[in-house]
Amino acid sequence: MTHSMDPADAAASLDEIAGERRHLLNLGYRLLGSLAEAEDAVQETYARWYAMSREQQEEIAAPAAWLTRVASRICLDLLASARVRRERYVGEWIPEPLPGRAEWLTGRPGSGVASAEGVDPADRVTLDESVSMAFLVALEAMTPAQRVALILHDVFEYPFTEVAAVTGRTPAACRELASAARRRMRAARPEGADADADAEHTGSSGIAASTAEQAALVRDFQRAWHAQDLNALVALLDPAAVFTADGGGVVQAALHPIHGAAQIADFIVEVARQVAHSVTLDERLVNGRPGLLVRKDGETSAVYAFDVAGGRITRIWVVRNPEKLRLWEAE
Repeated sequence: MTHSMDPADAAASLDEIAGERRHLLNLGYRLLGSLAEAEDAVQETYARWYAMSREQQEEIAAPAAWLTRVASRICLDLLASARVRRERYVGEWIPEPLPGRAEWLTGRPGSGVASAEGVDPADRVTLDESVSMAFLVALEAMTPAQRVALILHDVFEYPFTEVAAVTGRTPAACRELASAARRRMRAARPEGADADADAEHTGSSGIAASTAEQAALVRDFQRAWHAQDLNALVALLDPAAVFTADGGGVVQAALHPIHGAAQIADFIVEVARQVAHSVTLDERLVNGRPGLLVRKDGETSAVYAFDVAGGRITRIWVVRNPEKLRLWEAE
């Protein structure tokens, strides 16, 4: 007997498929560090779904899980090729910054195919943290498989059986990948950052206090920048702070990271002197954390993201590549 789908069921199915787009973009951005690449991965995922016949689609019991699995595999392949491309990138490569919090921090609560029960909460990261610049930069040091295992399991709560279906490895091997990724993540944290991370896991008050502390430091940095106050900048920066810029070879930017509070302060003051009359710095949320939006002659010129530990600024990331600032033009 030939099976035919009721028009109402067909409409519901289409709504279900289309409704996964936000979740897939959230997943793709965390896996790739680029919204543009995530959009391409999602488009390819939908292209593969709609390339199937109606009968093939109906044979898939959980379309949402299928879409996630396919999108994750596409991202895994893209990560492998991205490593080669980024080796040829001019200067330092920094993930694409996102304005505000909005949907990028929410993911899709409870979106896992099945909740990974019995997992130590310490093995998880909050969704807020998973989109921070510090988290995304730390992911860059991981292998593609480690990155996929950490994001799928720890952030989106997919079981290791599902991670195994994406990576082509056993669940036990995927568990090891996630463990190795967590060790890399901990190693990437500056000294003193663990206390801030612990505060963020204690509830809304912890998050508010940590965010307020960073906002105050960023505001002081903004004032010192405008005043070209070398001593104030040095006082705000951790002695071992690192400044990294990304111009992509398109615009002028420091080609290599700058290390040390004094060296960073010297560089920032020199830049401030050169552009003092044509640039404004506005406080904005960058990947959910306090940062700065730089406008030159009314156009977006750069986005500053910060990491803070022990009451000092430990990392500054400056994205100047225009291709990574398209979302900020409307800000």
